[in-house]
Amino acid sequence: MFLPLGIFLCLAGLFVVGLFSGDPSKLPSALIGKPVPKLTLPPLEGLLRDGDPVPGFSDADLAKGEASIVNVWASWCVPCIQEHPFLVKLAEQSGAPLYGINEKDTPVAARRFLGRYGNPYKAVGVDRSGKAAIEWGVYGVPETFIVSGDGLILYKHVGPIDATVTAEKLMPAIKKARGQR
Repeated sequence: MFLPLGIFLCLAGLFVVGLFSGDPSKLPSALIGKPVPKLTLPPLEGLLRDGDPVPGFSDADLAKGEASIVNVWASWCVPCIQEHPFLVKLAEQSGAPLYGINEKDTPVAARRFLGRYGNPYKAVGVDRSGKAAIEWGVYGVPETFIVSGDGLILYKHVGPIDATVTAEKLMPAIKKARGQR
């Protein structure tokens, strides 16, 4: 009678340990070293910069010879709010174009988010259905990718970025994407 209860408690203990151990930013990605997924994302409706519409983007935009950063975000994502000032700084520091994939959001909420926190993105593509996120292997927002000039995914960071991640992971990955050491 106590054996099933003992087995259950052992398994439950293992699951709890598994849930709270490890670094989620080190989740593996099968896409590292592979071309970015084929995609064409429409622009965020009504988003303007200096009076002009901010465009959406496609996989072809990520393979135009320049290393780039792709960030998957949403207005309803609390860690996205926390990381946003670091994204703004990353775009300025790196000089690499930053592309945003707005995940399962409403246009009004996404525009309000960028209006409140700033828009560091060269282009913002809308992924209303979540299909693009699945193609990119996204576990959950936010996630940030470094893409080489020929459109290969070189690095993936799961979770919000901060000053340490920017300095120790993203900037070196951007330099590598540019062929620098």
